[in-house]
Amino acid sequence: MRAGCYTALATPFTSNGEAVDYEGLERLIDFQIKSGITGILAVGTTGESCTLTWDEHNKTVEITAKKTKNKCACIAGAGSNNTKESIEAAMHAMHAGVDSILLVDPYYNGPSSLEIRREYIEPVAKAFPSLTIIPYVIPGRTGAQMFPEDLAIAYRNCPNVKVVKEATGNLDNMRKTRKCCGDDFLIFSGDDGLTFEMMTDPQIKASGIISVASNIVPGPITRMTELLAEGTDTAKNEAEKIMNSVMPLFDIVTVVTKENTPFGEVTCRARNPLGLKTLMNILGMPSGPCRQPLGKMTKQGIDKLINIAKKVQTENPAVLKPVAEFFNTDISARLNDDSIIKALIYQEY
Repeated sequence: MRAGCYTALATPFTSNGEAVDYEGLERLIDFQIKSGITGILAVGTTGESCTLTWDEHNKTVEITAKKTKNKCACIAGAGSNNTKESIEAAMHAMHAGVDSILLVDPYYNGPSSLEIRREYIEPVAKAFPSLTIIPYVIPGRTGAQMFPEDLAIAYRNCPNVKVVKEATGNLDNMRKTRKCCGDDFLIFSGDDGLTFEMMTDPQIKASGIISVASNIVPGPITRMTELLAEGTDTAKNEAEKIMNSVMPLFDIVTVVTKENTPFGEVTCRARNPLGLKTLMNILGMPSGPCRQPLGKMTKQGIDKLINIAKKVQTENPAVLKPVAEFFNTDISARLNDDSIIKALIYQEY
């Protein structure tokens, strides 16, 4: 893998969510490639891998690998809380022609760091030595975490475990990863909002981002990471301007609202990819709904999304212009179309 931006691609569904919209998937991939993306991650967690059937999972990987060949890198999500499943998914992905495999920490059964390394990462890595294996460390979503010490041992034992997607939100943990794993090991941000800091911190030296927001703005985020990889003050200043232009979109990953119920106020957290796919729908991109148990956003949540998009469109209209041009959509009109917005709102209270 090289420095840059890799989009954790959303999986578009038909309007009722019953089937994958494969035509829409191809259009999303084409948009990413045209925008100069470094690579695309198919069926990661942003791609709702946990709600896809294996037939859907495999076909999505096949389409993505085929369309990205000789154009950009392709990563396939193969993570599971069942190592046997991950090996089977990785086997299929290898034959489909992907470059790398992403393995999210096993969720719910919560193995220890030692077990994640010994019983999960290393067995997959040893089975597929020609593929780059990318552990995805995100304890806030999995309830498990492989620590830097075990990551370093995995890298020592299996040289193809040479990259990590880091989404702990803990900069000290990232600095420890760099210290344990050495300068040749690649750290990629799993959090759009921390990418700039991770790439400019001399004790982290991240190589880029596996991004959610780049579903919508692949060009700017790719350019930002390329500039930061140059390492000059001039490039850093230019990268910071780009970051500021897209920064509001980083808030779509988790949209928090306070909702009134007949029994009092509750906190509602619309978690990724719900905010992303809702905004993609509003902007006129192939998306469809999220699959249950994710549902629709509340009115307050969608109001936040609209405000985010309007802020970007007003202050930096060039940011969303590629979406408008590629998908032949009028961004400003759609952001003010009540019929589009109303259809996406969840009504209960």
